[in-house]
Amino acid sequence: MRKMFSLIICGIFTALLLPVISTEGVANSSDRDLDLNASKPYTDHPNILASTNNISKESISDFIFEQDSHPYNLTYADWTAKWWQWAYFVPADKNPSYDDTGKYCSENQKAPVWFLTLSFGHPATRSCYIPQNTALLVTLLNSECSYAEYANLTNEFELRDCAKEQQDHVVSPMASINGIKIPNLENYRIQSSLFNFTLPANNILDLPAQTTQAVSDGNWLFLKPLPPGNYDLKLKGNIAPSNNTGSSFAFAGPVGWNYTTTYRLTVN
Repeated sequence: MRKMFSLIICGIFTALLLPVISTEGVANSSDRDLDLNASKPYTDHPNILASTNNISKESISDFIFEQDSHPYNLTYADWTAKWWQWAYFVPADKNPSYDDTGKYCSENQKAPVWFLTLSFGHPATRSCYIPQNTALLVTLLNSECSYAEYANLTNEFELRDCAKEQQDHVVSPMASINGIKIPNLENYRIQSSLFNFTLPANNILDLPAQTTQAVSDGNWLFLKPLPPGNYDLKLKGNIAPSNNTGSSFAFAGPVGWNYTTTYRLTVN
């Protein structure tokens, strides 16, 4: 009888204890789910997988090449010249600068640096697949003057002044990755040395095919290779009010490019 009584008491105690254990398990699981949700970065689409452990507000500057650095043994200014050479060499019908979806994002790109552009006349969202270990050089509004566009200019100094005059109207360049603002972008205004570029047939300036010389001046973002994952890169430059209408060649100046461009990047 005493043994039976003990079994009954034990059974009642176990029955009372089980809901408590079960409730704690659900609570802990819920907390973990909330933590996971909280750790997900800013996104306006469901495919973002990149963790804020990769890029955080505190670490984001570590992903930027400094103005006085020599990425891959070239100066920052040399890389900006290469950006223009790439942009002008791609024919108009496949030029990523006028592509609203990103389908031409890989056009004529080469390791270790890929080039990204803003969009003309309206905001755009582009999806791009980026190879691992690839840096990204991105314009935040820039200007360029060449002998092909300005037949009245006769020397490098005049080209340099022409590009500077246009770029002086650019203000407040902005960029963010997964909603994390990139600081101090006003420090990344770069003027190039004199460089050559080639215009193919069907070029974006609608000029005869030729090779010419130019100087550029612009605001830039030069990203080191991002860890594998998905990223929202948002870019925008602004233009101060002015009576200056900029270059008569749309691609060569900042006017018309001051719209938000979003890149949905997949690094793999």
